[in-house]
Amino acid sequence: MSEAATTDQGKSAFVSAPDGLRLHVRQYGPRLAAALPVVCLPGLTRTVADFATLAPALAAAGPRRVIALDSRGRGQSEYDRNPANYNLLVELGDLVAVLTALAVGAAVFIGSSRGGLLAMQLGVAHPTLIAGVVLHDIGPVLEPKGLARIRSYVGKLPQPRNFAEGAEILRQLFHAQFPSLTAEQWLAAAEHAWRMQDGALIPTHDVRIARTLAGIDIEQPLPPLWNEFDSLARVPMLVIRGENSDLLSAATVAAMAARHAGMEAIEVPGQGHVPLLEGEDIVRRLVQFVATCDGKPIAASGTAS
Repeated sequence: MSEAATTDQGKSAFVSAPDGLRLHVRQYGPRLAAALPVVCLPGLTRTVADFATLAPALAAAGPRRVIALDSRGRGQSEYDRNPANYNLLVELGDLVAVLTALAVGAAVFIGSSRGGLLAMQLGVAHPTLIAGVVLHDIGPVLEPKGLARIRSYVGKLPQPRNFAEGAEILRQLFHAQFPSLTAEQWLAAAEHAWRMQDGALIPTHDVRIARTLAGIDIEQPLPPLWNEFDSLARVPMLVIRGENSDLLSAATVAAMAARHAGMEAIEVPGQGHVPLLEGEDIVRRLVQFVATCDGKPIAASGTAS
């Protein structure tokens, strides 16, 4: 593992994946904090930048150690020569390698969209590593409408000439899901979606990630992941859903609550997939939830009755 320069927004480190690929993590807070660490897992094409507001708040409130991971092919992590490796099984191996390299034991996991799927997979493979979980606009049932929408734009966004143009591209694409975002928020979204390289804007992810969606038959529902969800039945859980989400339905959240005693749920008004992890209210709720996970015994995997 090699260290990079410290910034006000945390310290970057690079960890080798099992196949040698270079993975980027952003770390916040003291390494040896007594409070449970938090591990943040972004969505399909997202990066650690999505946690730039939340992670420092969590670290300061503990104080606690917070780690955000750029999955392979995203952010500052190395791109894979074989895009077939952009799959949950490989990324689960990457996650375990990062946790081992950084000496992270049991932790609270915050999984956004695909990151939440990864957290559920971890619950099956390594249940004792999970002391609590936040499923951020994701659950065991994925709505075909949302999958179709995501597949329609991943790897296909127009090439903006500048961030202002990128903001307008995103606004036109996602306004129905996020009708109340300000011009400043759309600009921030563009600065997360693209980065400057050699005088031109390029996506902050490998566009070949789109191939992971190519084989999905939108006309046929994906197999539900209730077994994976049930692996988290004995740990504290918070589910965040955007009111306008087309990937996680309110009915699925209700079914999740019926299987998980004590599950907390938040619906973010006026936002879709995925709600922003910023703003005083949502950050406060997440800080409070993570604090409730401290000191609770880590239970083995089990199925809710």
